[in-house]
Order: sequence, then C-alpha cells, then structure tokens
Amino acid sequence: MASPRTLIIVPTYDERENLPPLVAAIHEHLPYAHVLVVDDNSPDGTGALADELAAADERVHVLHREGKQGLGTAYIAGFRFALAKGYELIFEMDADFSHQPKYLPAFVKAAQDGADLVLGCRYIAGGGTEDWGLWRRFVSKGGNLYARAILGLRFHDLTGGYKCFRRSTLEALDLDAVRSTGYAFQIELTYRAHKAGMRIVEVPIVFPDRRVGQSKMSGSIVREAMLNVLRMRFGKGGAKRA
Repeated sequence: MASPRTLIIVPTYDERENLPPLVAAIHEHLPYAHVLVVDDNSPDGTGALADELAAADERVHVLHREGKQGLGTAYIAGFRFALAKGYELIFEMDADFSHQPKYLPAFVKAAQDGADLVLGCRYIAGGGTEDWGLWRRFVSKGGNLYARAILGLRFHDLTGGYKCFRRSTLEALDLDAVRSTGYAFQIELTYRAHKAGMRIVEVPIVFPDRRVGQSKMSGSIVREAMLNVLRMRFGKGGAKRA
C-alpha cells in the first residue's frame, strides 16, 4: 500500500529543546511524514530554530503567529494548511514527547483500515500514563468521565490530543464553528466527528510526563473545558454530515 501524504501538526511555545529531537524521532518512525510547526512567537527562539530545520529538510514547514492564541486556534490554522496543501492524513501531536512518535505507524494503520478519526488512548488495554502525580491523574480521568457522561460518548480518552484525521473528516467538520481553544478543544473535535457519523477508533498509547519544560495546564483551562462541554451538549454545536 502506498504511503499516504501525511502532515503532523506540532504547536509550539518555548519548545526549543524538544523540537529537533522530536522531528528526528518522527522521521525515524514515519520517514515520509511532513511536520508543520505552528509557533506562537516563542520567547526562547523556537520559531527561529524551526525555520532552520525547515531550511535543511523539505519535510518540515513552519507557521509563525504573533503570540499565544490558544492550542485550538493553532490546530485550526494547521488544519487549513493541510487541506490547502492536499494532505491525506493529518495528525495532532504535542512537542514535549508526551506523544511518543513510536506510535505513529499504528495510527496510520488504523486510518488505512478505515478509521475516519484515530484517537490515542491512555485508558484502554495497552495504554497508560507514566510519572504523573495524583492531582494530574485525577483531573485527566475525572475530565474524561465528566465529558463522557455529559456528551453520551463511549470513547475512553476524550481529552487526549494525539490524533489522526482523514482529510475527508476535517472537510466534514465546520472548523469555523469550533468554539473551544484550550483543553476542551480535543473533546469538541471528537464530539463533532461523532455527530457527523464518522468512524472513530482508539489505539493504545502510553503517555509519559513531558521531558523538558513545564505543563501548560491550569485551573482556568479546566474550568473552560467544563463549561464548554455543557455548551456542546445543550447548545447548538455539531458538525456538517459528509
């Protein structure tokens, strides 16, 4: 089977130490994949380093933004780039190695086997977390249970951000209508794909704590997620059917 045109979107903010080894690891496991770095004007020079990587490797691309505008808007910008450039499979991936590149081939296989959206899942057999504190485990599992209960979804990891979309899936979603920008963004995309009748498959991943830097999770992000889940369920949200 021919290798699909694949784009891996990596939003960055102060990820200078992680970015070069991450790009190398991605290409170790998926040599044909292209990487799009979406940098929010990182003070540590991540954007400039991304430009250097792009100059040295035609598989690397960079989008520069003026400042921190939220994870969701970074991915939306990446999705629009992917659709404009004709990519067939489009990934979301964190820059901090919590999303391990070794799982990329499993995502691609699931998509080639017919999945419209592939979710990396920490909470099914073969998945898990490493080096997480009690509070972080509570927030993650509690957030998933809350979202599953409110939205009536059966998927085990709604808050995870390691995903692979088929091009047709993104084309069916109304990206202009996505309201969430932070933690709830991942929940909303899966909810919209489900409402659009997409086939969603989970693959197990082990999610370690980030290698370098600090987590960007905050109390305000968690509160926004809880409110947005309610808006998704009882508001107008949804997606266009393909």
